[in-house]
Amino acid sequence: MNIGLSSAVFYPKVETEDSIEIISSLGFKCAEIFLNTPLEFENNFIEVLKDKKDKYGLKINSVHSFSPLYEPYLFDSYKRRRTDMLKYFQKVCKAASVLGASCYTFHGMRRTDIDEIDFKLIYDVYDTLTYIAGENGIKLAQENVDWCMSSNLEYLDMIKTHTKYPLYFTFDIKQAYKTKIHPFKYLDIMDENLINFHVNDRDKDHICLLPGKGTVDFISIFDKIKAHKYSGNVIIEVYGNNYNSYSQLTEAKDFLVKYI
Repeated sequence: MNIGLSSAVFYPKVETEDSIEIISSLGFKCAEIFLNTPLEFENNFIEVLKDKKDKYGLKINSVHSFSPLYEPYLFDSYKRRRTDMLKYFQKVCKAASVLGASCYTFHGMRRTDIDEIDFKLIYDVYDTLTYIAGENGIKLAQENVDWCMSSNLEYLDMIKTHTKYPLYFTFDIKQAYKTKIHPFKYLDIMDENLINFHVNDRDKDHICLLPGKGTVDFISIFDKIKAHKYSGNVIIEVYGNNYNSYSQLTEAKDFLVKYI
């Protein structure tokens, strides 16, 4: 278990390819790479990222993407739209594979009334997505996200149970608290299929802070993920306005060491 950093913490001030050198210079050995635009899904750009991560010896834990562009429409009732959006998904899966990532952090369908969902369609889509991810040697890691259906515990349990190929999970602390659902409830569903962990802090006035700056009970959360046999990496993911200097990112890493 290593502590990594998401390149999303530098958005929008640092271009994705430049974030790799910064992450490495701060002493992180692994990272989640956030692809911010369709240009960054393309093969020639991914090769630039690969060369950079090789140069700095940075392990890419996972890949995230500009998901509102296409992920919600993978579940659209209009087949042509689903087919077109699948092209973006395939590019990101290939990018994750080229970069040596273990998983693709996935947001998915926007939040709606669960009683209005065509679950046959949902299961068919997840079967396709998990198959494509597997073909590329990576795992689809559904993240709990407040504005997505993945915030709904019943929905998470249903897609986990009914997807033909293995479905994995990314757990994000701040997203659980945004939804006002106790983190343990998500972790109990994700269980041993948890393969990626976004760590952040919060307090009564702030929904997202750097680890160590808020009131999150990290002892309990780390005990819980270890009870579910989690041995993956811990990825710090906060917003760009949650810190004032890069040294604070290093301080957050040092704060987390005792928990792993």
